Amino acid sequence: MTNVVVIGSQWGDEGKGKIVDWLSERADVVVRFQGGHNAGHTLVIGNEVYKLSLLPSGVVRPDKISVIGNGVVVDPWALLEEIERVAGQGVKITPDNLKVAENATLILPLHSSLDRAREAARGAGKIGTTGRGIGPAYEDRTARRAIRVCDLADKDVLSAKLDELLIHHNALLRGFGEPEIDKTELLAALVEVAPKILPFVSTTWRYLDEFKRAGKRVLFEGAQGIMLDVDHGTYPFVTSSNTVAGQAATGAGVGPRALGYVLGITKAYTTRVGSGPFPTELDDEVGQRLGEIGHEFGVVTGRPRRCGWFDAVLVRQAVKVGGMDGIALTKLDVLDAFDELKICTGYRIGDRELDYMPALSADQAAATPIYETMEGWEQSTRGARSWAELPATAIKYIRRIEELIEAPVALLSTSPEREDTITVHDPFAA
Repeated sequence: MTNVVVIGSQWGDEGKGKIVDWLSERADVVVRFQGGHNAGHTLVIGNEVYKLSLLPSGVVRPDKISVIGNGVVVDPWALLEEIERVAGQGVKITPDNLKVAENATLILPLHSSLDRAREAARGAGKIGTTGRGIGPAYEDRTARRAIRVCDLADKDVLSAKLDELLIHHNALLRGFGEPEIDKTELLAALVEVAPKILPFVSTTWRYLDEFKRAGKRVLFEGAQGIMLDVDHGTYPFVTSSNTVAGQAATGAGVGPRALGYVLGITKAYTTRVGSGPFPTELDDEVGQRLGEIGHEFGVVTGRPRRCGWFDAVLVRQAVKVGGMDGIALTKLDVLDAFDELKICTGYRIGDRELDYMPALSADQAAATPIYETMEGWEQSTRGARSWAELPATAIKYIRRIEELIEAPVALLSTSPEREDTITVHDPFAA
């Protein structure tokens, strides 16, 4: 048996929540390794719907250990609110089943203030952030002025670090014409929240090493998607962390050999939230219909997602950059109502044709899709649990996707329900 890394292969919102939940039944430990509470995962278990942002998807299962790794930026108030919310749904979360890395970076109220001020100043050129302070928190970590989870244990350390932090942030807020942060109030808020967070704090890399030695199966859970990776995505319309599989090692505190099988979650069409290039976007009735049938609204923001045809160029690039061994194809049933489908097989930029997403932002914005048209099946695939239940034309569509992205379908999801999953290859058995 092997460990498994789950990452998104598009711009996020590919259905990772369900797949991670399905896999977590086979895992012992579930680790979040990057991102913050800007991510949103929806789990449907029986009649209960769980909406998670910071908590790893394994928390809904009482016999699993969940870890928030050092690569995650943690808003302590958002974390406590989420713990309280899922507790209201009958999920018991204790320091025994949830462990937060002591060296993770904290998101403070000043980060969201700066995030929103920057977006407002960008006007029409806004990136489309969630305004939750993710980017500014990662900036502070890189600049070595961040407040970390472990700092909550020492008020004197907190006070000294806040002095340094506020020199930077208050200067920026003044420049944007925003109110400055009062140190006394912020310090008091951190001192007040500390005893509620500290019981969950652990040296998580040691726990993960112990789990490895004991032969436990670990599921590494990513947020967003590769096309939002700060290095490999459609920069600058990206998130502020690395979303590729390699980040699982850095963001959890394990060596790269511990990662195992890399599974890329891939929607059977394409969606995007926020600003940025989107070659296959459909600003027409078809795009609207995809959004309506697929219930395409952001879990965290509630914003409607932009919808378009499947982009094989983009996913193939994600497969190669992310080192994916296979994909989990989701939301196939959304396409049941269409008599004709299109797949993007290349981009046209001026008089050039490309088979990859270029790095230059001007080229990304100018890219138009080269389509291949396929016959739809106009039959229900919803709830199918075997290949025999799928229409032949649906199987043909899947096989063509595999061919174009140069990766096999390991799992096929045919509804939000956990059991409506066709297993071609169990990633843990790799």
